[in-house]
Amino acid sequence: MSSWAGKVDAITLFAEDLDSVKAFFADVVELPILFEDADSVVYKVGDLLLNYLRVGEADDLVGPAPVGDAASGVRFQLTVTVEDVEDVARRIVDAGTVLLRGPEVRSWGPTTATFRDPAGHVWEIAS
Repeated sequence: MSSWAGKVDAITLFAEDLDSVKAFFADVVELPILFEDADSVVYKVGDLLLNYLRVGEADDLVGPAPVGDAASGVRFQLTVTVEDVEDVARRIVDAGTVLLRGPEVRSWGPTTATFRDPAGHVWEIAS
């Protein structure tokens, strides 16, 4: 029997507009591209590979399951630890992205803020 005791190595998120994702990660998050082709762009966050894949190519990974569109509702949240939540949140807002919540001090201790990336995925930044 196999074990799931390893770690998550990659997350693939589907996006309608890769150009807006790339602009957001370059201008706001300041995260360099690890790999890019016509249908995907990959970033490295710590040891995690974050792959944004063009929606039209998603069927090769998840078909016959349908790919939901960005307006269908939130299904998960990605959380990234940052040194200064207020500073990162300010940069996100200055770039034209609306915060969903925060910055706020949570009852369990950290300061957090959440936002949607250009592909509709929800991110939380936390101290």
